[in-house]
Amino acid sequence: MAYSYLFGPVCSRRLGTSLGIDLVPLKTCTLNCVYCECGRTTTLTGERREYVPTDQVIAEVDEYLAKNPDLDYVTFAGSGEPTLHSGIGEIISFIKDRYPHYRVAVLTNGTLLTDPDVRAALMRADLVIPSLDAVSEEIFAEINRPCPGITAGDLLEGLRVFAQEFTGEIWLEVFIVRGLNDIEEEILRLKDAISTINPDRIQVNTLDRPGAEIWVRPVQPLALERITSTLGGSSEVIGAACVGQALPQKAEEVVDLLFATIRRRPCTLDDLTATLGLRPAEVTKCLRILEAEGRVEPIREERGVFYRMVGARPSPE
Repeated sequence: MAYSYLFGPVCSRRLGTSLGIDLVPLKTCTLNCVYCECGRTTTLTGERREYVPTDQVIAEVDEYLAKNPDLDYVTFAGSGEPTLHSGIGEIISFIKDRYPHYRVAVLTNGTLLTDPDVRAALMRADLVIPSLDAVSEEIFAEINRPCPGITAGDLLEGLRVFAQEFTGEIWLEVFIVRGLNDIEEEILRLKDAISTINPDRIQVNTLDRPGAEIWVRPVQPLALERITSTLGGSSEVIGAACVGQALPQKAEEVVDLLFATIRRRPCTLDDLTATLGLRPAEVTKCLRILEAEGRVEPIREERGVFYRMVGARPSPE
């Protein structure tokens, strides 16, 4: 069965073997973050609705999980903000009712947690990973570029209320952009704000793939360690992708799996082999097929050659 709303499983840096669920069209989001590995947001919105048919998503999930795959998580993620989909709570409930042994994770930017309906929809998830990149409004606007009506203050308040209500785990991600939120004053503001949320983990991240804007550059490892030390508590730098766990596929399925992965974010050859558990020679062969078909293209960045979907990102202004 060819899936429209599922992708992977992939070997996630944080979640191990993870089956992804993508609930919104490419780059439909409440934010237009400068570092987003999926490129610039094309539909900047805070409107919650049924962007893709809920019953079709449930049918795909049911068909896949009925085979009892070995997964660490079923993860709501992909190429936009999953909580924009009005049916996310129904889908989570289906998974927990029908397949309770699978853990459910939600990757969210957290901007809609001010909405009681969104908070209620996520209550049966096992893990929620929201983001908080800045506390000061000016830096928040520079990094996250929200749709009208969303402020750093609202985001923080939504996180606080959600943390009080949610009984699962919260891993808070802080994405550091060199020259913006890596200054000491903003890190101290983040530390104070995070103490009011009290997440189970604080995960410090920086650019690993090409971002939405070409000027965004990663923070050096020593600076990340300094920031992690300042934030204290359960802070950690997000590590490398898991390796050594094979996810065998038929040849044509490998091509489709590679394209589905690259469609959501640019990847190097090493990223793809580590993330998907495939041999480099196998990945290289499939990349050549995708290049010949005009579906992906190589681009050279600081960390090496990345493959991205053709036409995935507009040229810099």
